[in-house]
Amino acid sequence: MNRLQTPDYAVFLIYFLIVALYGWWVYQRKKTAVSSSKDYFLAEGSLTWWAIGSSLIASNISAEQFIGMSGSGFKMGLAISSYEFMAALTLVIVAIFFIPVYLKNKIFTMPQFLSQRYNGTVAMIMAIFWLLLYIVVNLMSILYLGALAISGISGFNVVLCIILLAVFSIVIALGGMKVIGYTDVIQVFFLILGGLVASYIALNLVSEKAGTTGVFNGLRLLTTEAGDHFHMIFKRDNPNYMDLPGLSVLLGGMWITNLNYWGCNQYITQRALGADLKTARGGLLFAAFLKILMPVIVVIPGIAAYVLYQKGMFHQEMLTSTGATDVNKAYPAILNLLPIGMKGLAFAALTAAIVASLAGKANSIATIFTLDIYKKVIRPNASEGNLVLLGKFAVVVAMVLGVILSLLIGNNLMGEGKQGFQYIQEYTGFVSPGIFAMFLLGFFWRKTTSNAALFATIGGFALSVFFKFLPQFADLHFLASTGFSKDNGQGIYEIPFLDRMSFVFIICIIGMYIISMIENSKGLRVNALEVDTKMFRVTPAFTAGSLIICGILVAIYSVFW
Repeated sequence: MNRLQTPDYAVFLIYFLIVALYGWWVYQRKKTAVSSSKDYFLAEGSLTWWAIGSSLIASNISAEQFIGMSGSGFKMGLAISSYEFMAALTLVIVAIFFIPVYLKNKIFTMPQFLSQRYNGTVAMIMAIFWLLLYIVVNLMSILYLGALAISGISGFNVVLCIILLAVFSIVIALGGMKVIGYTDVIQVFFLILGGLVASYIALNLVSEKAGTTGVFNGLRLLTTEAGDHFHMIFKRDNPNYMDLPGLSVLLGGMWITNLNYWGCNQYITQRALGADLKTARGGLLFAAFLKILMPVIVVIPGIAAYVLYQKGMFHQEMLTSTGATDVNKAYPAILNLLPIGMKGLAFAALTAAIVASLAGKANSIATIFTLDIYKKVIRPNASEGNLVLLGKFAVVVAMVLGVILSLLIGNNLMGEGKQGFQYIQEYTGFVSPGIFAMFLLGFFWRKTTSNAALFATIGGFALSVFFKFLPQFADLHFLASTGFSKDNGQGIYEIPFLDRMSFVFIICIIGMYIISMIENSKGLRVNALEVDTKMFRVTPAFTAGSLIICGILVAIYSVFW
């Protein structure tokens, strides 16, 4: 069954033609401003709230969610959904407090914000940091995990899948943010539809194995037959505590990773930076509602795969070369159960998610390189046409680098049973605490200085590395009683990476405060942003939507605590 049939290819071809033709239509209709770099990179003023929200989700939900998060659902259960649920609340916070500051101060890129708020040195260091992070961690992981999934469904060679994904993504990305933004609406439609079909088939199969029928019976059976997979907050004795350390999910490092990702990330905020405040907030609120839906699409199939695995299914499909179980193969195993035609739809949905994410990431890489490095350092007097041309060239180069890295080291980092989603979260977490501390104080504390920001940037990364390797030369057993360390099974007490992020963030905040106060006492001039409390006022409709989201989240955590 792990091969596509002719009807599957037909469904996929229809998807491909719809996206390609619509993208071409958008490009032709709006190419009058293609010579403008801001229009190319930001789609300035032309994205609607539903296009912004759809593009946010299409760019965010990719192989690491479908494959990595489903694998984590197989291994640890519903708790991995905290990344999605907390993201919904984070989007509301970003819409209220972050986006108004960006728009009021005409911020178009994250390095531009750092240059405007601090200085060019901080901006340049972070521009390089972001480029490395986006290419080495994000592009590589999305390409590799995506190819792994598509190979599992289609039977195509993994290397061929990597190359095809890269080529398709380049075609979309070369059209600029307008094409990406509007084609993402279609991508999200296929993504959600295909994901729901996969969840329906998985839950129905769970029911049939128990001698009943129906999706809701399947869901009920999951909660009874895999009750340990339906706890949102882990206790210290849970074997998955290192990945999701108890209340840190609600009160600690999860906030840092989410607020940094959704509020201080060029890849994400770029969708809203070209819009007016009302439209941007509407898009973020729409994305927040979609985020609450995502666990149904990406986590429930993983839990269903676990229950079916316990009943004797998927043992062969999920084997690694060493005979172990590869959790990353849980979602492809579910998709291979789909009937002919439906498998093509799921294949299209998965491809849509991967391509949308890759295209958005490539566009962000091109934006930072072109506007924040090339224009500022290499050729300040470059024409708008040259910037657009260079941006397109940067898209191709970034994708080629991503392909090379995924072929060289992808399997070592994310293959053979490793949780790809957790890999991305941990290694992104090496820079998240320092970046978020720098942005947070830069927004809301006028006395923050450039040297304090440099401390957070470089010191935050150094501290993250220090805490990562600290257990290798220090006995952290004494922290076990507090939950801040746990035996990794080899007699070494490690600190959960979400807690490491919290420690680094707190140290960065304290260090920035001390440095800023010392420099302020010497009369150092600070480039404060324009911030007015009136900027944070929201409409009644936005308030109502936000309260609904909060109510849903409270209900979920109350039921599945």
